[in-house]
Amino acid sequence: MSSKLIFELNTEGRIGYRFPSLDVPEIPLDSMLKKDLFRQKPAALPQVSEVDVIRHYTELASKSFGVDAGFYPLGSCTMKYNPKINEDVASFQGFADIHPLQPLNTVQGTLELIYKTTESLCEITGMKWGTLQPFAGAHGEFTGMKLFKAYFKKKGDTKRTKVLVPTSAHGTNPASSHISGFDVEEVQADERGLVSVSSLKEHLSDEVAGIMLTNPNTLGLFEKDIVEIAGLVHEAGGLLYYDGANMNAIMGKVRPGDMGFDVIHLNLHKTFATPHGGGGPGSGPVLVSDKLIPFLPVPDITEHDGKYTLNYDKPDSIGRISGFYGNIAVIVRAYAYILTMGSDGLKKASEMAVLNANYLKERLKKTYHLFYDTTCMHEFVLSADTLHDEHGISALDVAKALLDNGFHPMTIYFPLIVHEAMMIEPTETESKQTLDHFVDVMLKIYDEAVKNPEKLKEAPLHTPVKRIDEVLAAKNPVLRWVKE
Repeated sequence: MSSKLIFELNTEGRIGYRFPSLDVPEIPLDSMLKKDLFRQKPAALPQVSEVDVIRHYTELASKSFGVDAGFYPLGSCTMKYNPKINEDVASFQGFADIHPLQPLNTVQGTLELIYKTTESLCEITGMKWGTLQPFAGAHGEFTGMKLFKAYFKKKGDTKRTKVLVPTSAHGTNPASSHISGFDVEEVQADERGLVSVSSLKEHLSDEVAGIMLTNPNTLGLFEKDIVEIAGLVHEAGGLLYYDGANMNAIMGKVRPGDMGFDVIHLNLHKTFATPHGGGGPGSGPVLVSDKLIPFLPVPDITEHDGKYTLNYDKPDSIGRISGFYGNIAVIVRAYAYILTMGSDGLKKASEMAVLNANYLKERLKKTYHLFYDTTCMHEFVLSADTLHDEHGISALDVAKALLDNGFHPMTIYFPLIVHEAMMIEPTETESKQTLDHFVDVMLKIYDEAVKNPEKLKEAPLHTPVKRIDEVLAAKNPVLRWVKE
């Protein structure tokens, strides 16, 4: 197959269209548009036939890697398989063709769905109420931190300016705290890879607004001291924020509300069945405990005698955080997923995700370095540090070699507390055969790293674009074709 740019397929005089004869009075273009809007010269468009265009874009589509095409070892963080029935439901005319400014009596079905989705997510998380307005996880984090601010402002406790963030946290946690006006203090991990209770105690004071925590954490480990941590933070007058990015590990098994958290955001585009590659679409609902309900964004959806309406009468609300009511198509998919899976299905999904991750961990830990050799949740973190120190092969080299073997690479160099980190998340839908094939490839790459490291450094060799200078590409990206 040709890998030429469509501009390189240009053939003078070749066209792929034919306009019908003009059968209406011709109106000069300059009578409709200002002359300064006119092109000074024709656009540099390629001259190609219709079949050239079709074949070109079909070939490009075949080069796009998606979960429908192969295994994503970074799973629920970015690309989890989502049942197609949810796509069908989201495309229903009653959801897809409505307008956000329609009268409320004409969108009762959508309002009911949002209301019931919120109820379902509260049941799943153990929280009391929430908002589905945030467009992504980070947007949800920002909303949660604004709720922290509003809560302490209402109490007159304005000196609480610090938020604690563990070293195993997601990178957006300190950023969300900072842009919301808080100072960030880092809490260290202990030898188990969990939040150090002694480090936490050193930071607690009447200046601490709370802690942002992911459980299980970014190492894929469940915070066994979570009840003690919650008690310590609450005793110090602070709040607990739950980063819900790893909910795929615990649905139906344990609820953040029962752990003692006050605010949680969920990633519907990770855990609850929406395609997420390439930065969207997303949805980051925020759910809260009783004491934070008054501060939730407006409008709130309320129900009375089977009628749904938007309530703006919330004097302590942080205000709007979305133009309307969030990414509705994502919410529809999530509700369809929850209904079709049911409570037993969601629980089973987490059980299978954890089983698959532990299976891979046990098979690979004899070859790659595993810092924390204990039962993991839906993900685990290997290290290429031994390969790096003994053979000069990095986590990046392993990731590039996976491309040559038909797999999308896993997340690398995160979390930062593991040198040469490789985070692997298989999710619940992958079969043992797929996991075994992935293990075989990872073992083959390791063997080649030991025997022929220089060849491995050239990977990928069988992709449309070979190894690039990633720093140069990030700093000086070439985003469009320019005729020489």
